[in-house]
Amino acid sequence: MNPSSPTWGRLFRALTFVFLVLAAFTFVAPFLTCLSLSFKSADEISKTAQWALPKQPTLENYVALMKPGSFDFPSSLRHSFLISALSTLGMVLSSSLVAYTLARLKFRGRDKLFTILVLTMMLPGILTLVPSYLFFARLHWVDTFLPLIVPAWFGGGFSIFLLRQFYMGLPRDLDESAFLDGASHIRVWWQIILPSAQPALITVALLSFVTTWRDLLGPLVYLNDPAKTTIEQGLAVANNSTQPWSLLMAGSILTILPLAAIYLIGQKYLSRGMVLAGIR
Repeated sequence: MNPSSPTWGRLFRALTFVFLVLAAFTFVAPFLTCLSLSFKSADEISKTAQWALPKQPTLENYVALMKPGSFDFPSSLRHSFLISALSTLGMVLSSSLVAYTLARLKFRGRDKLFTILVLTMMLPGILTLVPSYLFFARLHWVDTFLPLIVPAWFGGGFSIFLLRQFYMGLPRDLDESAFLDGASHIRVWWQIILPSAQPALITVALLSFVTTWRDLLGPLVYLNDPAKTTIEQGLAVANNSTQPWSLLMAGSILTILPLAAIYLIGQKYLSRGMVLAGIR
C-alpha cells in the first residue's frame, strides 16, 4: 500500500482516533469510577463491582459530608479556600512586582539575580523542608496557617520567571510616557503593566491556586490541630480510618469540582498566557 494514498491516510487517522479514545478513557476511567462510587450506598458497594453504575443512586454520601463528624468536610473546605485564596493573592502581587523589577529596571547585578532565581527552581522543595520547619517553629507559627500562606507573599520562582518573560515583550513607550508625566515605578506597574499582562497574571493565579489547593505535605507538616485540617489532609486522614469508601469518593468529587470549574473558566487565559510568555 502506498503511504501517500488516500486509503492509507484514512487508515492512519482511524488508528490515531482509536488510540486517542483509549488514552482518554485511561485517564477518565478513575474519575468515572470515583463518581459512580460516590452515588452508591455502602451496602451496594459491597455487592457490586466498583466500576458498575449505581443501581439505586443516592445523595446520602454528599449529605453526610456536609454534617460535622469525624471527618469535618465543611471546615476543611473553608480552610482550603482561605489558604488557597490568600496564597494566590500574595503570589500574584509579589511575583508581578519582582518580575517588573527584573524586567523593566536596570541595576547592577540584575541578570545575576535572575540567574540565581532560575537556579532555585531546580532545587527540590523537600530539601528545604526541615530548615523551613525550624524557622517557622522559632517564629511560633507551627500549627497555624501562616507557614502555608506567608511564603507565597514573597513570590515564586516559576511565577516570577513567567511574568518577567511576559513583561520583557511589552513595549516601553507607555512606560516612558508615564515617567515624563511624573509617574513613579509603582504607578507604572499598577496602572500600565498589570492591565497589559492579564493573561500571564491569570495563568499565575490559576497555577498558584491549584498547587495550594492540592498541597498535602505542607498541612501534614505544619498543622497538628484536627480542627485546622485542610481538604487534602482531611481526605488523607479519612482514608486511613474506618470511613466508608462511598463517603471518601464523594469528598474526592467535591474536592475536584472547584479545580474543574476554575480550569474551564480560565482555560483560554492559561493557554494564552503560557504561549505568549514562551514566545516573548
